[in-house]
Amino acid sequence: MFTQEFKKAIQELPSAEKDKLIFRLLKKDRDLTNRLHFELVDTETVEDKRMAFEKVMIKKIDHFTEQFYSVGYLLQDTRYVSGDISAHVKITKDKFGEISLNIKMLNHLLLLNNERIQSQSYGKAYTMCIYVIARAFKILILIKAIDDDYFLDFKEDLQKLGILIGKNSLLMKTAIHNGLDVNWLINGEIPQDIVAYHKNIRQQGYLK
Repeated sequence: MFTQEFKKAIQELPSAEKDKLIFRLLKKDRDLTNRLHFELVDTETVEDKRMAFEKVMIKKIDHFTEQFYSVGYLLQDTRYVSGDISAHVKITKDKFGEISLNIKMLNHLLLLNNERIQSQSYGKAYTMCIYVIARAFKILILIKAIDDDYFLDFKEDLQKLGILIGKNSLLMKTAIHNGLDVNWLINGEIPQDIVAYHKNIRQQGYLK
């Protein structure tokens, strides 16, 4: 990290010089630029940003579903959407949105593509299946990390996700093999030790 001497030297720079350095740094860090713009200039709230993002996200999933070529490309497009969610969270610090948007992403993806995924051989569908199950674990861990009062906001969508996974034999096979109890999603009963449980599963070589 920065030394006290370095911090002091920066603080003592003339304002004009500081401004030049800041703008030079911002040109090289788009995430920081977007975050500062949101915090300092943007008139939209975090909720506004989340709602607008969700609409765009659903349209993207609709579009690449219509253009379906293979499960491999479907996974690739889904990862791009996941990256967009991460960028939204970096800019807005939207912890609630990180959970809700990931659940809605998986729900819409599976609602439109469950049959396609299930129609593949397990070998061809495995990478997509492990992605969904690993993402479901992440969602449970994120929910456990926030205030319990927010849980009811996710319960219905979480149940939908569990049901959609349960309808897909390949996803269920992957869930069982990698230690995800789909009833945690359906019943909204997340284990207290989910973080340690997940870490142990990973250390044993699962979710890969």
